[in-house]
Amino acid sequence: MILALTIGVLTAGGVYLMMQRSMVRGVFGLTLISHAANFILLSAGVGAWRGEPLAGRGDLAEAADPLPQAFVLTAIVITLAVTIFMLALAVLGHDDDQKRNPETGEERDS
Repeated sequence: MILALTIGVLTAGGVYLMMQRSMVRGVFGLTLISHAANFILLSAGVGAWRGEPLAGRGDLAEAADPLPQAFVLTAIVITLAVTIFMLALAVLGHDDDQKRNPETGEERDS
């Protein structure tokens, strides 16, 4: 039940942040949604009531499936790389459209 609530809170927070206008908040929202997806993958592995997936340390029929754990580990690395890339794009493109009004061409003071 706690895992389901955590997934719901992360998804709701991610959707809320992605609906904001700021690029940085959108990046953080996407990151929260990806963490929720990682928790969904982990819950699919049903590792809570199974043993460790190590060879020679127990019955293989009672061992947890290591594939969801490998998927989540890969997804964490990919999410970190995409988050850093998108934050770099947000920093580079921060002042692109704030200096000149596209309709009149005049400079803004802000």
